[in-house]
Amino acid sequence: MNNINKSEFSLFDNINSLSEKKKIKAILKDFIECICELYEINKNTKIHNLEINNDVIEFLVQLGIINNSVELNTLNNLLGKDYNSFIHVINKFLELDVEIDSFLKKYMDFYRKQSVISYLQDNKSPTLVDFFCGAGGMSLGFSQNGFKVLLANDIEAVCTETYSFNHLEMPRNRIITGDIRNIVDNVDEYVKDSVDVIIGGPPCQGFSMANRQRIIDDPRNILYKYYVKGVERLQPKFFVMENVKGMLSVAEQVKEDFHNLEGEDYDVAYHLFNAKEFSVPQNRERLIYIGIRADISKKINKTAKDIIEEIENGTKNIKKYILEDSIYDLRELEALTIKNATELDTEESGRKIENNRVNINSDYVNLINQNRFSKLVFNHKARYNNERDIEIFGRMLPGDKSDSERIADIMPYKSRNDIFKDKYYKLKPNEVCKTITAHMKFDCNMYIHPYQARGLTPREAARVQSYPDDYMFLGSYTKTYMQVGNSVPPLMSREIARVIKNNINLLL
Repeated sequence: MNNINKSEFSLFDNINSLSEKKKIKAILKDFIECICELYEINKNTKIHNLEINNDVIEFLVQLGIINNSVELNTLNNLLGKDYNSFIHVINKFLELDVEIDSFLKKYMDFYRKQSVISYLQDNKSPTLVDFFCGAGGMSLGFSQNGFKVLLANDIEAVCTETYSFNHLEMPRNRIITGDIRNIVDNVDEYVKDSVDVIIGGPPCQGFSMANRQRIIDDPRNILYKYYVKGVERLQPKFFVMENVKGMLSVAEQVKEDFHNLEGEDYDVAYHLFNAKEFSVPQNRERLIYIGIRADISKKINKTAKDIIEEIENGTKNIKKYILEDSIYDLRELEALTIKNATELDTEESGRKIENNRVNINSDYVNLINQNRFSKLVFNHKARYNNERDIEIFGRMLPGDKSDSERIADIMPYKSRNDIFKDKYYKLKPNEVCKTITAHMKFDCNMYIHPYQARGLTPREAARVQSYPDDYMFLGSYTKTYMQVGNSVPPLMSREIARVIKNNINLLL
């Protein structure tokens, strides 16, 4: 078991690959930034004597960037002018002789390998397959309930990179970037174990034709067909399918599709849930389908409708939160005023990685963090806005839209207010947030901070989505918004997973 392939756990497996070098350099830059913020090390100190002793070599081996001292030349060539600074920071950290922070372990081969070994030895946890996994929000809620993810798949490479970085227990070869059609057609090559649950939210678009043809026959919904096919091939005990409210118009057709599978039949029920019912401070309506394999339904003497009712009942006593609960403790920022500089870190507009300046978390933050305190804050950066928009944001009061009299004289769309009345919207702090969407990657004018003249940062959006603070989103700045906006809130999936697990336990 200790001889598992490095490619199964390492972030640095392909250091000699030209196509991977840029990505690896970015990972190492973030790693050093984390160390500097955590331990207040100045990476820009002028270096006179660069010391590379055995402790440094051992640490770099544990990190996984080299295998021995001979490979220091490879690392030097990779980092170029940043090499001396990199080694200097490692030296300063080792001199502190402190226990390594849990977040830093996400980067290091030594700890990632240990996590993967524990994963591979685990044959008792309920199992899960996640199609259309995105950045991993839905998986996270199930993982927090002790599920073992056998396979996660998404077509967006940046999503699977974020997923793999944060789900360090999963072998990297079980997190697949690619078309769902190729995955499902060859699913036996990826999944060898019995599957307890399949989750996922396949994109569907053909709602307007619901009365004229079946959704499964609409070519725009081919990805949905492959979710169904995945259930047919793997025959899980349960499945959970998440989708937009619009799919309600074809809900009965969806139920039919799961009755026409080869092999076991499935009992299916659906319900329109709102994320705010699950402690998520957001008005986010989502259609949730629960499927239970017919033989399992008989064994536990429950229907899919019973499972839905258990989820509903579980939300009745859950505490509800508002927008302010999720973001008030994050430090104040100003909009970035330098155009085309989204990767720029500044004290005024925020940084991708910085030290957490709050000592006490709110009840909501404790809930999403499972009572762990994150010493670092990630992705809390304000985006660029021009002077006009900053002026608009500053004049507006919470609840104001584009048609507010306060901005009438500078509103750029005032001749078309009937169309663009929601072009700008300032969020209300004492209510749940409006639905977080992937549109935020284009602009955040509909998500203006309730107290500050700027849009929400990716971290604030992630807080509203109920991601824990130590969940870092990789990729370009705009793609962090895309990943957050397309997610299933982990708190929502956490409660669904709890109910599903309770019913799996009835089979033991």
